[in-house]
Amino acid sequence: MDYARQQRDPARHVVGIVFVVLVHALVIYALVTGLARKAVEVVKKPITATIIEEIKAPPPPPPPPPPPKKMVEAPKVQPPPQPYVPPPDIPVPTPPSEPVISAVTPTPPPEPPVIAPPAPPPPPEPPSKPALRKGITPIFRVNPTYPREAIRAGVSSGKVTARLQIDEKGIVTDVRIMESDPPRVFDREVIRALTQWKFQPEGEKYVGEVEVSFTLKDE
Repeated sequence: MDYARQQRDPARHVVGIVFVVLVHALVIYALVTGLARKAVEVVKKPITATIIEEIKAPPPPPPPPPPPKKMVEAPKVQPPPQPYVPPPDIPVPTPPSEPVISAVTPTPPPEPPVIAPPAPPPPPEPPSKPALRKGITPIFRVNPTYPREAIRAGVSSGKVTARLQIDEKGIVTDVRIMESDPPRVFDREVIRALTQWKFQPEGEKYVGEVEVSFTLKDE
């Protein structure tokens, strides 16, 4: 019989239906007789809980002491054997050889040190020029004239000493009267004439001193 025919068999369906009907009948009977109510009351009863303390186990015994260490003796090291040292060789004496005479070359005497000639002495410095030069001679001069005031005053002679400031080019830049006889009679004329004098240029400044004489006979 195949599987489709088994499923269409009415006997199999009747057994299942009977089982379902019995289950429903038992449930209805239980509800009617109160079995379900008793089951609910049993569920509603208080539940008592008992706390059981944990019993602590005793501490474990201490571990046994370690066994004593065995002293291990180090093996004795024997000193190494002494190496064999052969006896020293005794050299055989050799007969003395005849002395060899070598030619001795005479060493030349050392040359005398060369002495450099002494350096020539430096040339003498030129004599320093005096700060004040007297008796200087100009390359160009202008003679002073005899003042008319001296003639009217009856002065027949006179003498004036003057100092000249001379620059690098030999030009007189200043005239100063140092002494005059008679006083202030010939000063103006001396300054006028000496200012025009010129001297040989020397490339430096210096001070010169001249003396000018006046005589009425020359006028």
